[in-house]
Amino acid sequence: MSNCKRNSATTCGWFTALLLSALLAGCGGGGGGIANPVLGAGPTSVLPGAAGTPGAAATDPTVGSASPGSGATNVATATNGAGNILAGKLVTATFTQAMNPATINSAPAGTLLTFTLKEKISGINVPGTVAMNAANTVATFTPTGALTPNMDYTATITTAAKNAGGTAIASPVVWSFKTNAAALTAQAPVVLGKAGTFAIFSNTAVTSVFQSDIKGNVGTAGGGAGTTIACTEVTVGTVWDTDSGFVNAACRTTDPVFVGAAAGDMLIAYNDAKGRVIADFTDLFAGLISGKVLTPGLYKWNSGVLIDNTGITITGGADDVWIFQMTGDLTLQNGAIVTLGGAAQAKNIFWQVGGGTGAILGTTVAFKGIILADKAISVDGGVGTGAVVTGRLLANTLVSLKMNTITPPAP
Repeated sequence: MSNCKRNSATTCGWFTALLLSALLAGCGGGGGGIANPVLGAGPTSVLPGAAGTPGAAATDPTVGSASPGSGATNVATATNGAGNILAGKLVTATFTQAMNPATINSAPAGTLLTFTLKEKISGINVPGTVAMNAANTVATFTPTGALTPNMDYTATITTAAKNAGGTAIASPVVWSFKTNAAALTAQAPVVLGKAGTFAIFSNTAVTSVFQSDIKGNVGTAGGGAGTTIACTEVTVGTVWDTDSGFVNAACRTTDPVFVGAAAGDMLIAYNDAKGRVIADFTDLFAGLISGKVLTPGLYKWNSGVLIDNTGITITGGADDVWIFQMTGDLTLQNGAIVTLGGAAQAKNIFWQVGGGTGAILGTTVAFKGIILADKAISVDGGVGTGAVVTGRLLANTLVSLKMNTITPPAP
């Protein structure tokens, strides 16, 4: 004010206008499509799932979803993954189309800043590496250490990310989440690899009694890739409805190399699920879990697991993971229902079954999750009232069906 008093009224008016203009600009008063000004990523940023900046082509790549999701709270600070390797909480971005991994991958840490994670208030970058999945659709940021409890983090995908054709995302994608108040280790999902492209896969055969309805791919290694096997073969990438039925019909794989790779990936996934050791629950209820509510974590049973017609509820967040390990069989009696609570997703529920018989699902069962069985999987629903599975059936030996509906979980 003292400077205004010494100078002319014109000078004071100009200075006040300048301050007002700066204030409006800092508050985003000029518009320009700020998706979420709280994130502080600038007027061209968008959240995961948003279409991008106005005028961007509908075919341009962007991030369709992220984990942890935008605004998530109580996020784990660390992740236990394959081989029981502890790392900071994994952060993933799923793109709407295949990307060029050379524009996103970052190894060693910090060499490429397309996908970053930073403390929201301090702006300090979290050291870590970034890698794409086999399909080049999911980027995973792996921090080199555990995240800080009770901390706000911001993840960013910059416009350096390009699709396979060289088209960059139109706008940076930015989202934030907050870690749990105390240190918390979560399980990483079991990576299924090429086995995850199948609704049903076995190493020997798949049989069915007319009529089952399978909403995804069916495959079997059948004693050797490319040999005549007991199955009805489905071209990878198509949807198959078995209303015509099949029982031990001879067929030949159209892509024996892919099927062989899927068999190998299924074994890797089984061993990963079996080998996790940081258990949250051991021999819970002696395996008699009917009527129970199961929260996220790793469950270990030195026995089989039985669910009767009172069912169970699996409840948690969209990013939470459940791994159920058992040395015995998994048995769901007639009418048993697996209910999902909260935002729990079937794709994040893994049943590792080590028993000599395998998994047995009775009449009118409603099941959720991925079964990885060392032996067989039997789904034997009755006429017109068959068992319904939202998940995947992956078995080392036979998968047998009887008038069932099998639907892979949402990605």
